[in-house]
Amino acid sequence: MASMTRRSFLELGLAGVAGVHAVGGGLHAADRDAGVASGEPLAKFGLRCVDRVSPVPSAKIQASPLSVGFETLDRKHFDPKRAFPHLAKLGAKWARCQTGWCRCEPQPGTFDFRWLDEVVDGLLGIGVQPWFNLGYGNKLYMPKAEDDAAVGWAPVFDEKAREAWLRFTARLAEHYKTRVRHWEIWNEPNIKTFWKPEKPDPSDYVRLVTLTVPEIRKRIPDAVIIGGAFAGIPMSYIDGCLAAGLTDHVDKISYHPYRAVPEKNYASQIKALRERIAKHNPRVELWQGENGCPSKGGAGSVGALSKLDWTEARQAKWLLRRILTDLRFGIELTSYFHTIDLVGYRGKTNYKGLLRGGDYSPKPAYAAYQCLCALFDARTQGILGSELQLVGQKKTHLQEAWFARGGRLLVAYWYPADLQKGWTPRPIALRIEAPRDAKIDKPVLIDPLTRRVFPLERARRAGRSLEVDGLPLLDYPLIVADAGVVGTA
Repeated sequence: MASMTRRSFLELGLAGVAGVHAVGGGLHAADRDAGVASGEPLAKFGLRCVDRVSPVPSAKIQASPLSVGFETLDRKHFDPKRAFPHLAKLGAKWARCQTGWCRCEPQPGTFDFRWLDEVVDGLLGIGVQPWFNLGYGNKLYMPKAEDDAAVGWAPVFDEKAREAWLRFTARLAEHYKTRVRHWEIWNEPNIKTFWKPEKPDPSDYVRLVTLTVPEIRKRIPDAVIIGGAFAGIPMSYIDGCLAAGLTDHVDKISYHPYRAVPEKNYASQIKALRERIAKHNPRVELWQGENGCPSKGGAGSVGALSKLDWTEARQAKWLLRRILTDLRFGIELTSYFHTIDLVGYRGKTNYKGLLRGGDYSPKPAYAAYQCLCALFDARTQGILGSELQLVGQKKTHLQEAWFARGGRLLVAYWYPADLQKGWTPRPIALRIEAPRDAKIDKPVLIDPLTRRVFPLERARRAGRSLEVDGLPLLDYPLIVADAGVVGTA
């Protein structure tokens, strides 16, 4: 089984040199949409914006752990050609794509990959590496499927369907062997929506993996196989998969941790998941393969978390918290779902897109992810730092994440508030003990929601210790960093 270190994985990105720099200028439309136009919420803390973090096109970033969802094209839920220009400027280096057996084999034994070629070649052309989610059925071999795409119908319960699946997998792997190396087997097999016609069962899923993987490896010997794609982090089901030998066949295990409060119970679950996997195969790494938040809830909204009260501003805050939490815990790849709102999904709209489904215009979450993509490519690594100290106050549930970029420190901090309940910004005083391998000579505060940069002129230092009064504590991450990470030194 192939194995990869975190560093070798990060170096799989396309050619190019990353660069992050700041430019002056007025507020972007995303600032206004997010409700953080001039004076809100940072200006009232006496902070003066001097620069902004510039986006970096995906083609200019050499490697990164950041991915974006490009799924559901097997069901034609959006126009990829209209999304490519925005994706090119986002800065994410990976895109999760579903292979769509039903669309690739419209007649028995007749394969047509032209639609998928347009997706794969379009992504590669803008500097984004597609990774495949190999899944779902084909009504040709599963006539009882409710829809033409046979969503969720697994090809392990019928011999004819099983043989057809293996032929399809072989043809697909042969066709894309020089373009796509990373292959994920199925999607959310632990829930009945995506595992039919029988009830979800770990042994059945591992049987599918066991049948499928050899067909890929025969054509792509160095293929990286991702297993799981679990809905949530279902420990009992995962235990069943591990007991059935899942880690004998895969290099990564992926999961989809949908939750309204991204940090809720996450640290303990990731710790437990890693411990379980390590007992079977310590070389297997974790991928957060699909996770997103709607920008609109209620009537007309569909998908995970859609029944809650969301806005575009809340979506952007949620995204920042989800991605930085994953990076904080060293998750090898983290993918935001989705590039664009999925109009017509189950008869409604799945509003999790970075782009609006009607006109493909960017939401505030797009600008927020641009900032993270620019600052947290493979040149930024997580580090073990001293704890942030709240000066003169009790530390209560403060979230923090420590990173180094080119020998310069970045420390993200935020309050993990329930975004449905709101949060009143408040001032705090922080003391930061810079690790020896990451300096912070000229401190600035970065607001990734708007990409704005504020000099911390009131900062006091003693040796490697930095203390700042009157910093805002918000319900989304702010980043204290050395100015060199954004070119303002």
